[in-house]
Amino acid sequence: MKNLTLQLVKTHKPSAGSTLVVFSSSVKSQKSSGAKLSSASAQKTLQASVDDHTITGKAQETCVFRSVSVDGYSNVVVLGLGSDRKPESFRQMAAGFHSCIKAMKSTDICVQWDGTGLGKKDLSAATQAFVEGLLLSDYNFDELKSKKKDDEKAAAKEIRVSLVSKFAADASLKKAFNEAEVLAGCVNFSRRLGDLPGNLMTPTNLADSIVEAVKGTGVKTEIWDRARIKKEKMGGLYGVARGSHEEPRFIILRYNGAAKTKKPIVFVGKGLTFDSGGISLKPGAAMEEMKYDMCGGANVLGGFLAIAKLKLKVNAIALVPSTENMPGGSATKPGDVHTARNGKTFEVNNTDAEGRLILSDALCFGSEQAPQMMVDAATLTGAIIVALGNTHTGFFTKNEALSKKIQAAADKTGELVWRMPLVDHHTKDMKGTFADLSNISAGKGAGSATAAAFLEQFVEEGIPWAHFDIAGTAWAVGGRLPYCPKKGASGVLVRTFVELARQFT
Repeated sequence: MKNLTLQLVKTHKPSAGSTLVVFSSSVKSQKSSGAKLSSASAQKTLQASVDDHTITGKAQETCVFRSVSVDGYSNVVVLGLGSDRKPESFRQMAAGFHSCIKAMKSTDICVQWDGTGLGKKDLSAATQAFVEGLLLSDYNFDELKSKKKDDEKAAAKEIRVSLVSKFAADASLKKAFNEAEVLAGCVNFSRRLGDLPGNLMTPTNLADSIVEAVKGTGVKTEIWDRARIKKEKMGGLYGVARGSHEEPRFIILRYNGAAKTKKPIVFVGKGLTFDSGGISLKPGAAMEEMKYDMCGGANVLGGFLAIAKLKLKVNAIALVPSTENMPGGSATKPGDVHTARNGKTFEVNNTDAEGRLILSDALCFGSEQAPQMMVDAATLTGAIIVALGNTHTGFFTKNEALSKKIQAAADKTGELVWRMPLVDHHTKDMKGTFADLSNISAGKGAGSATAAAFLEQFVEEGIPWAHFDIAGTAWAVGGRLPYCPKKGASGVLVRTFVELARQFT
């Protein structure tokens, strides 16, 4: 809606046509079953709907009552709490509520936030999740469509949602509210980068977008062009970029929120702004989706932007190798051999397995920063979709301590991750015949694990490292998560990366 604003207040005065939002929970006893509303006035007015089980209190239930006067409000919305009061349930509840807002056309909405029945601590977590859910649901990539005058007029109306709570002045609740706005804004920033088509989101555009976004945050930026990439001996990135007329970019961002003596954490993201497969050309069907091959880079940038905006007390570096993979006259050919930044050679036996090539140089550079932790994110393999579908993001690491931190961070944000196997057998499958490594496996199956084993060869020994394969969760997950677009980038892991960074403060 673009014009949705949220506020956290102690009181709210209804205006003409305003809407009251209350909560319902299911009540069962020996004599009867029904639902209890968080507002006595609403309960009295809507008792008939409770009696006929229109209102049940079940999770994700959203009931809209128009022209029903309660406490001076003209409309009432009842949101079912269900039995699970975890933050993710409030995030998904907000998505259903957002659909109501769009349909109702009410511009003044009051949510009786204390009606959740949660204590102050749990209320803060629910507040963050609910606000995130609303703002994430409000994302709609329509900037490339022509606008009708009626649409522009409707969009000009401000829709204000007020969360009313007696704890509105409490520092923890205000912090949760503000963090939700930052996190959702950064997720939506990443989504937009992913949703823009390849002709409008080139490596140069990607670099320019993040340079503009970090202004005022204290982040230092450094952008390498093709000549610098070649000079820095990034043979993987330079080799993939040779097939495209578009200039590649290597994006380096530095945020210093802690003492200079503290080792940084490093985030690496694959920034393939369009992937045709190169000489090993992809099938034409659904090739338009390959604009999303830069979502690893986009989501690393979004997470990094949030870390800086939230002023976390950590030193962090973001690295995004960015290029197109095109079948131009100078493109890498199957069988060509390139040399990565650390001197290891690889034969390119399939030019469509290019993500691991550009990441190899970035991981080498990341290792040179002597980090206390390094992770990378990439839409790397179709194999991870076969294994996990679009529900869980697979991650690979041999470091037990880092694995626990990742799981804890994901549990906190409600994003689903699943640890995948990574053993020496996978490394052996990536040995080359005419070079140190091959960019595709010598064996069958386990394609996501062998890809991770390839990447591991460019991480300096002793550095805790994890690889996230987001090919299944980077876009088109709206059928799973109602606050994500059904078609489009999801912004997966942005929130988890921020939570992971907190563990190193």
